[in-house]
Amino acid sequence: MDMLWYAEIFLAFLCFLFLFHWGWNYHLPIINWPVVGMLPGLLRNAEDVHNFSTRLLKCFGGTVEFWGPWFTNMNFVITSDPANIHHIFSRNFSNYEKGPEFREIFEPLGDGIFNADSDSWKLQRKLIQSLIKNNQFEVLLKKVVQEKVEKGLVPVLDHVSRLGIEVDLQDVFQRFTFDNICLMVLGFDANCLAVEFPKVEYEKAFDQIEESVFYRHFIPESIWKLQRWLQIGEEKKLTDAWKVFDQFVYQCISSKREELSRSKTQELEKAKFDLLTAYIEGGEMGDFPKSNKFVRDTAFNLMLAGRDTVSAGLTWLLWLVATHPVVEAKILEEIRGNLLLNNEIKWGINELSELVYLHGSICESLRLFPSVPFEHKYAVQSDTLPSGHSIRPRTRLLFSLYSMGRMESIWGEDCLDFKPERWISERGRIVHVPSYKFIAFNAGPRTCLGKDMSFIQMKMVASTIIWNYHVQVVEDHPVLPSLSIVLHMKHGLKNNLWACLIHTIRKFVPFVALLLDGVWFLRNRVVQKGAKPEPTILIQDLQRRTACGIHFCMAGSYCHGIKTLATSPVVCIKINVDVAVRKHFVIIAAVCKFSWAYYKKSGQNDFPAGRR
Repeated sequence: MDMLWYAEIFLAFLCFLFLFHWGWNYHLPIINWPVVGMLPGLLRNAEDVHNFSTRLLKCFGGTVEFWGPWFTNMNFVITSDPANIHHIFSRNFSNYEKGPEFREIFEPLGDGIFNADSDSWKLQRKLIQSLIKNNQFEVLLKKVVQEKVEKGLVPVLDHVSRLGIEVDLQDVFQRFTFDNICLMVLGFDANCLAVEFPKVEYEKAFDQIEESVFYRHFIPESIWKLQRWLQIGEEKKLTDAWKVFDQFVYQCISSKREELSRSKTQELEKAKFDLLTAYIEGGEMGDFPKSNKFVRDTAFNLMLAGRDTVSAGLTWLLWLVATHPVVEAKILEEIRGNLLLNNEIKWGINELSELVYLHGSICESLRLFPSVPFEHKYAVQSDTLPSGHSIRPRTRLLFSLYSMGRMESIWGEDCLDFKPERWISERGRIVHVPSYKFIAFNAGPRTCLGKDMSFIQMKMVASTIIWNYHVQVVEDHPVLPSLSIVLHMKHGLKNNLWACLIHTIRKFVPFVALLLDGVWFLRNRVVQKGAKPEPTILIQDLQRRTACGIHFCMAGSYCHGIKTLATSPVVCIKINVDVAVRKHFVIIAAVCKFSWAYYKKSGQNDFPAGRR
């Protein structure tokens, strides 16, 4: 009886401690429980881990010590404080490495640059930097991206817009960037981007590897290692995907070695230049091993850096632009002012560098939705952060890039707003933001080597789509970040693409193009001034305007008695009549005569400005 009484007292005491602990901490977004630590709170919010991390960091002033279950080695410090990041990434860089635990989690990356530390990292970085700065690589980048845009991306988007079917732009961008990175790294065109949307096993395997690696971050190490040993769950998926992707990469390496052994001519090497060729044959390799394993690890790391970061960035950028029509209009105006040259659009690298507003839009998109939402570090020795937190040796540190973009203390009260203007100075140039405040491309000595490559690809793809198409997100489509080491959209980006009637008008209805252009010209150049121009001047000016390409945006149901040409709220029409217009003087004269008679009779003064 006495034992039962003592048991009741002990149980009541435990209940009291539980309620006291819960009552003391109920207002916090996460509670550090005895034995299990903070893991229950993390698992409860696992589906929304990025926003949960943001709430957590805001509540604790930008830095949180996370305590996992006892004896699980899940303790870490997570921060979004720019002062801490500057200290760790730059000022005390030598004390913070990737560490052995990072290499275990990112096991599929092998001995590549992402997993490397110290001397190995320095040598690999120097090697990759020398390859990227190679003039041949710059030529390769421009050639590959332009050809894939013209022969891959545009035909696919034309196809879906012509049929009026929904398309997942995220899937399109992943296929586009996978083809690009395979060409630049392996010298092999995977042909993932095609109107048939073929299922490519090794591309899907690449995606599965990323998801499985992310899974390892949020469960105890002992559990995922047990799953790996038993070959069940996510670890089984990882093993299968790893085999498929390795088979593809090793096959490319073997084919490249055979190709290079058959011919050593300078012309062939120039024509077939890619990073795999440079690695196998380049003199920059020095003492690096040229084994298939090392080349495979390097190729995998380069593909991870160059594929998903760009595709994820493009996906979020196009969604933000599609939901912010004012931003879209400003980008269109900038493209028209900088890329329209000699009657055609120039998509060269030098021309793209002049797109300041588009550059600001990309930076703003990456601020809100960084392609890599988390970064890792591992403390070698004890240290004290600027925030006052003590760091013990072997402590893991996580940096939430996603949360940093949502901190009022960093970006102001409008931090949740999509405002490209925050990146543009009064002089119209890009504002320099310290890398420890905006670490989408990392910071300090590990700053991303492919930053310029990423901007070139994103600008070329985004400007092509925004100029030629109107992107309309499917109504009620859920837009949520996925659980992966790369910030994809969980449900993709389902869209309806309206081709702005560009190809329809230019290829199939040239008379309509001339008619609308004549109406616009007469209304703005003749009716407002109240004077009838000479026919010769009118024809010459109309020729010039139709050849250069004029962009309209007609809204509403009617436009001077002309019904809009589609049922969507906004119909975007890009008139870009070819130089052949100059030969059809009779048609042009007839259009001008008709337009003049119409406006002389109507005398209306409210033709919409739109996209000119």
